[in-house]
Amino acid sequence: MLHLTSTDIAVQIEDLYGAPLADLEAHAQDQPPGMLSALLGMHDTLALAERSIDFHRDHLTRLIHPERQIGPHEVSHLLDGTRRLAEAVAIREIQAKSIAAVLQSLARAPAPTPASPTPSPPAPAAPLAAQSVAHSR
Repeated sequence: MLHLTSTDIAVQIEDLYGAPLADLEAHAQDQPPGMLSALLGMHDTLALAERSIDFHRDHLTRLIHPERQIGPHEVSHLLDGTRRLAEAVAIREIQAKSIAAVLQSLARAPAPTPASPTPSPPAPAAPLAAQSVAHSR
C-alpha cells in the first residue's frame, strides 16, 4: 500500500490549484469555506499526525534505551507512549486515505484556451422609414 506523506499531499494540492501551499493558505483565509479550505485542513491534520508519530517514536526510543532500566514507573510511560503512537498512526492513515481519495476525484480545470478572434457582429440594419397610414390617391 502506498503511504502518502503530508509532503506528497502538499505537492498534489499545489498541482491542483497551481500555486504554492503558503499562497493557497493565505487565499483560503479570505474565502468562505470550500474545497480548498477542506483540503488544507486535512493536510494540516496529516502533518500534525506525522509530527506526533515522530515525537512519540523518539520518546519510546529514549524510554527503552538499552542502558536504561525499566521499572514500574517507566512501564506506565511506555504504555501511554505506545497508545499515543498508535493513535497518531491511525490518524495519519485515515487522513492520508481520505485526502488521497478526494484529490483523485478532483481534476485541475484546463486552462482557458485563447479565444479565437470573433468576427464583429454585423452592423444593425438602417431603420425603415415610417410609412404613412393614409392611402395615397
